Amino acid sequence: MIKRVRGFVKSMFPAEESLRLKDGDGSSEKDKETSDDVMIKSETRFELKKRVGLIAGISLIIGNMIGSGIFASPRSVARNTKSVGLSLVVWSGCGIIAIFGALCYIELGLMVPKSGGEKAYLGAGFGKMAGFLYAWVTIVVLKPSAISAITYTCGQYLVEAFHRGCGKSSENVLMVKLIASFAIGIICFINCASVKWATRIQVIFTAAKLAAIALLIITGLVRLGQGYNQNFKNAFEGTTTSISDIGYAFYGGLWAYDGWNNLNYVTEELKNPLRDLPLAIIIGIPLVTGCYVLVNIAYLTVLTQAQISTSGAVAVTLANQLYGVMAWVMPVFVACSTFGAANGSAFTGGRLVYVSAREGHMPKMLALIHRRRHTPLPALVFTCIIAWIMLIPDSSNFDTLINYFSFAAWTFYGATVAALLWLRFSKPDLERPYKVFIGCPVIVLLASVYLVIAPFHDYPLESFYCLLFILMGIPVYFIFVKWKILPKWFLNFIDAVTYKVEALTDSAFTEPDASHDE
Repeated sequence: MIKRVRGFVKSMFPAEESLRLKDGDGSSEKDKETSDDVMIKSETRFELKKRVGLIAGISLIIGNMIGSGIFASPRSVARNTKSVGLSLVVWSGCGIIAIFGALCYIELGLMVPKSGGEKAYLGAGFGKMAGFLYAWVTIVVLKPSAISAITYTCGQYLVEAFHRGCGKSSENVLMVKLIASFAIGIICFINCASVKWATRIQVIFTAAKLAAIALLIITGLVRLGQGYNQNFKNAFEGTTTSISDIGYAFYGGLWAYDGWNNLNYVTEELKNPLRDLPLAIIIGIPLVTGCYVLVNIAYLTVLTQAQISTSGAVAVTLANQLYGVMAWVMPVFVACSTFGAANGSAFTGGRLVYVSAREGHMPKMLALIHRRRHTPLPALVFTCIIAWIMLIPDSSNFDTLINYFSFAAWTFYGATVAALLWLRFSKPDLERPYKVFIGCPVIVLLASVYLVIAPFHDYPLESFYCLLFILMGIPVYFIFVKWKILPKWFLNFIDAVTYKVEALTDSAFTEPDASHDE
């Protein structure tokens, strides 16, 4: 059947003949031509090009971290902390956790120099099933929910800024979701079309979001200079004592910081990973931490804690009170910020799908790379389709997506730093170009344990659902990956679809080598 399908594909698409190289066969002289616009390839396999430099790496980190969070998460942090003082403590604490976590990821990224982030590190530390569980949850929930939540915030800001006459924001949910869907479509096209386009857009929109951050910080400094500091008096009055509320406050803050680990997803595409990975992290994350604390101080020079806790678009609320006819500038900047963050999340999410498929943990058609555009096209489309689906249900609002995202994310962040500690003990002779101080992974591990356990205290059912979904990956792994309990007709059908996708998208497979094994 496979031969018949291959013959059909060849007859229908002679110019786009399947170019999968396996053990050197099936290649032609034309296929062997090389240029700057053709994928790097050895005698037996295609590879993604090393096109991500230091500036692009810093932009990926800053661009992923500064997205919707700093403009929407203050509401969640303020509502759960119930005081100005604890809010600022939470924002600072989140930055410290992100910095410590990133230092751990430098060691992991240089010790296990493979794309895929946590999937590669969990696989190296605890085996293939651990890596699969991370891929299962991230591909199905974490990355798509991040893209959905960020683009949803983009839609919220645009609707609030330009459609105030349409009524309350709750009545404009459909418009918000349409804008979010359109943004996901544009992001999908850009990332499929060109790696250069995706990284250049990331740099451009990173500059736009830094402009928004700078505008807010300058506003805050001017207001402080004018004496608007009344919100900082008795800063800890009314502070919550609920461990669950503090945990959810950290969820909101850490959502804004999420993205500190995303450069590790594209390690194989870094031009100089030994230099660029640590430098990009060391420059990017402290810069974002300082900006976030200063932005929250700026908010508090204009708005009260109560106003922040009820505003879904804090920056727009501030702009409406201060900037007058120029208030439109802020939602435009925020829309650029959220769009850039969603673009970065799709860029790295598509790489995780590609790596998982390459290692047999996803359908193999998702491991295809476009011959001329150097992009994992099917993997990117797959990620964006799930993100679209997550926008459909009524429960797809920002707070719901944050809670589901954060519980699962910090379950695996904790497991990843635990893998680092385990590898220190079990494989002390592994080459480690960088070795983080042992206190950093210990602190991150303890923080992740708290962030996973605390929500069970007051919200056991929601937390249980998240944990149940993670554990569902265990039978999925054994049935579909380890034992491959699938009927032959289904496998033949998958092969037929794979060959058609390969020809229609003008793509080729990456042939795995030893470095791709877990």
